[in-house]
Amino acid sequence: MHVLVCGGTGCQASASAQIIENFQQILAAKGLQDEVQVVRTGCFGFCEKGPIVKIMPDNTFYTQVKPEDVEKIINEHIIKGRKVTDLLYMDPENREHVADSKHMGFYRKQLRIALRNCGFINPENIDECISRGGYEALGKCLTEMTPAQVVDEITKSGLRGRGGAGFPTGVKWGLCAKNKCDEMYVICNADEGDPGAFMDRSIMEGDPHSIVEAMAICGYAIGATHGLVYIRAEYPLAIHRLQIAIAQAREYGLLGKDILGTGFDFDIELRYGAGAFVCGEETALIHSMEGKRGEPTLKPPFPAVSGYMAKPSNVNNVETFANVPIIITKGADWFASIGSEKSKGTKVFALAGQINNVGLIEVPMGTTLRDIIYEIGGGIKGGRKFKAVQTGGPSGGCLTEKHLDTAIDYESLAAAGSMMGSGGMVVMDDTSCMVAIAKFYLEFTCEESCGKCSPCRIGNKRMLEILTKITEGNGTMDDLQELRNLAAVIKDTALCGLGQTSPNPVLSTLDNFWDEYVEHVVDKKCRAGVCKKLMSYVIDKDKCIGCGKCAKNCPAEAISKTDYIAPGHKLPSMVIDTTKCIKCGACISGCKFGAISVK
Repeated sequence: MHVLVCGGTGCQASASAQIIENFQQILAAKGLQDEVQVVRTGCFGFCEKGPIVKIMPDNTFYTQVKPEDVEKIINEHIIKGRKVTDLLYMDPENREHVADSKHMGFYRKQLRIALRNCGFINPENIDECISRGGYEALGKCLTEMTPAQVVDEITKSGLRGRGGAGFPTGVKWGLCAKNKCDEMYVICNADEGDPGAFMDRSIMEGDPHSIVEAMAICGYAIGATHGLVYIRAEYPLAIHRLQIAIAQAREYGLLGKDILGTGFDFDIELRYGAGAFVCGEETALIHSMEGKRGEPTLKPPFPAVSGYMAKPSNVNNVETFANVPIIITKGADWFASIGSEKSKGTKVFALAGQINNVGLIEVPMGTTLRDIIYEIGGGIKGGRKFKAVQTGGPSGGCLTEKHLDTAIDYESLAAAGSMMGSGGMVVMDDTSCMVAIAKFYLEFTCEESCGKCSPCRIGNKRMLEILTKITEGNGTMDDLQELRNLAAVIKDTALCGLGQTSPNPVLSTLDNFWDEYVEHVVDKKCRAGVCKKLMSYVIDKDKCIGCGKCAKNCPAEAISKTDYIAPGHKLPSMVIDTTKCIKCGACISGCKFGAISVK
């Protein structure tokens, strides 16, 4: 019997390490340590319900497990064979407990290809990886295929770059392979920087060997002997597990000199980034690895011609590489049979925001936003009304209810005014102010801009100033036209993808939520009650019973008694001095009588 415990960053933050320790100690005390193996895995994906414990081989899925629950699981399930019902997932529709993850709405429409090993193996044990087909693809490439055949297989599969641009991976490999040189490089972009995104991190934490294997396959295909993983230093667990995977692969003769006795040499080293979002752009990433400022350069030349150290270099992100080994083992036709006409395979998303089932998901291309939000995501928290979904992070757009049947693929999202991006997906309800959302993403972009080109450095700053002016109640209708003009100029003239796509959140919210912008400008109101300078807290004197709790809670001492006593009440009602009110909301959250509202 195996006890699989999620060892991803999220569950580790919720005491999964202690859960593992408790399992090991209690099993040893009961003399069961040789019969039950406790395995620390990667992310199961269902982060909303973590920490997760899975019992195999009966595939029992326990959610929100606490360290003190371990003894109950051992006594009831492992020893007596009875499931611990109160730890099972409860279906929100029929209120029935579900033991098998296959029958959960969260997993039902998923297809895990890039995440195929996450949650199934100990990522720090190469033997477990090999038992699930790890390094089989590398062996096949080195012994049965020529480099050109490998490139052709990836090209035929239709795999496109999962970092956001969606460029055909096989074409990219082929371009690099044509530029023969004395030294060539395979570069893995692990500098995941979108707010709320954790796709690449989870793959590296849960299945690092798939990245090592894929980079070696790419090296063989293009003629490179050296691999570099550019990973942000804020990912200590991913770094740790990649280091272990690389060391184990070297020990097994799967990295280094004369791999598998074929004469092919390839090795990998890690390079650390300081968390600059712009270094997700391949030329900025390369400059950072060279010890220079992380700034993009105008292309051409592309990295395939002149990349790291001015040598031909192939850059793919983590998720792209994670698909490579299984394409080789199962074939290009198998992979191409999944997805839509122009977008093959699956896509991993970090589903976040006001959604019931926050987590990491992987769905076939062509799955609709509606299926993701309402089937996999379980709908909006608290039963509130869906308002928007942001795909593509700071470079993407905000889509509305009319876009819910949009298929998730590169072309469909672009046509709707958004983009695939690396895979961030943030769901918003009716408490979100879309003007403030646009401002939030633009603040991020301004902070992360390298400042090299004027459109991004100056233009985005001007757009942010206009949005700030609007959210503070000082905007005009002319400002809205100025936003559109600036956005168009920046899209056309910025140097790199960061600058060119930075206006997307502004343009998409202007297109889809024009009435909210007009309200901010003309009526000086924020319907969501988010923009504080457009809000005022008001006490209904007839509902107020004069208990004074709001005055006690107010940190600004802005609430005092009046001379008015409402009919049926014994104490004078309260009033808010709007000149002193800091709009913190402490009064409204403490009022049990619904006497305070936001106007």
